[in-house]
Amino acid sequence: MKNCIVAQSGGPTVAINASLSGVIEKAHTSGSYDHIYGSLHGILGILNNDIICFDDKLEDEAFLQALATTPAMYLGSCRYKLPKMADDIELYEKIFAFFEANDITGFFYIGGNDSMDTVLQLSTYAKLHEKSVTIMGVPKTIDNDLCLTDHTPGFGSAAKYIATTLQEIAYDTSIYPLPSVTIVEIMGRDAGWLTGAATLARTDYGLGPDLIYLPETAFDTERFLEDVKEIMQKKPNVLIAISEGIRDKDGKYISASTKTLDSFGHSQLSGAGKTLETLIAHRLGIKVRSIELNLPQRCAAHLSSLTDIEESKELGRTAVAHALKGASGYMSIIRRESNQPYRVSYDIADISLIANEVRSVPRDFINASGNNVTEKMAEYLRPIIVGQPSLTYENGMPVYLPLPHLYPSL
Repeated sequence: MKNCIVAQSGGPTVAINASLSGVIEKAHTSGSYDHIYGSLHGILGILNNDIICFDDKLEDEAFLQALATTPAMYLGSCRYKLPKMADDIELYEKIFAFFEANDITGFFYIGGNDSMDTVLQLSTYAKLHEKSVTIMGVPKTIDNDLCLTDHTPGFGSAAKYIATTLQEIAYDTSIYPLPSVTIVEIMGRDAGWLTGAATLARTDYGLGPDLIYLPETAFDTERFLEDVKEIMQKKPNVLIAISEGIRDKDGKYISASTKTLDSFGHSQLSGAGKTLETLIAHRLGIKVRSIELNLPQRCAAHLSSLTDIEESKELGRTAVAHALKGASGYMSIIRRESNQPYRVSYDIADISLIANEVRSVPRDFINASGNNVTEKMAEYLRPIIVGQPSLTYENGMPVYLPLPHLYPSL
């Protein structure tokens, strides 16, 4: 028998389940797998033998359609980093023993940068030990920081949410004649793609942010105060978008805690907006508030991009199609062919060139002063937020798939 298994890992998005539906659909229609399994909570499901079978869902078009537009992760997630093979070879032996016991010939891991490290480690082990399991990565991250792909699933929808929210905030803050500053803190530790999306709030009818700061350029608090005062000479209400990961010329995060680290050793960032709110209140003495968009950036399925959902499905299908041709140790990617009309193609890229690397915003996407983005950023962003998926509503609320398999004790 030949079976495959798919898992999801890292932070959720509104499009990662679309990639899952693409994997399931292609694996089924190919006729190459006898059973299609899902590993609950990422690689931990394989280590703990905690899996489900999709066989009874394969002919259910309504399920796959609902899956594609349900936010977060249907299979659950984890923040688990595989140790190096030299440090714990028995762990790898346990994973591949699971594959052998369940006749697994294809493993598909949907996730971001740290998840792609898992794909790299497992595919390396499979090659070294001549295991006949194809290991493929399917990209996911609202951060848009994976290398070798034009953009990542989840980013387009998050960008759409951010742009829409910034536009609505701009309307709200513009009604009072009194001087005020509103600071919106947006996710992004090392890459400012999400914060750059705030520029899309600048439309013929929308005001948008006045200043945008990304982590790719050094942040100077004195220069920041001057920027704010300069805007206030033209208009009373200033709207500012900042990345959570803005840092000074020495690389020190604004209000980062070095004592609190996540499981991958990253500083737990929070408070950049609040720090700047306090700075403005003390130095400029005007009304100021900070807003942290937080989780809605990655779970607002009601504002998802149809382009994002459809591309996410195709990336899942692409990974399966290449695995069936024998590819292993690769990630499916998007290549942009043109902006107008918007056209892309799909391919795969060597995971060793992607895992543990970070794709930053190009310098020419940021203005010379480092307090705004250029039209190149807007041109890059516009096509990927287009379209609205068709959602089913009941009593005024969007209907998503239930997750009883993640909470069997309830």
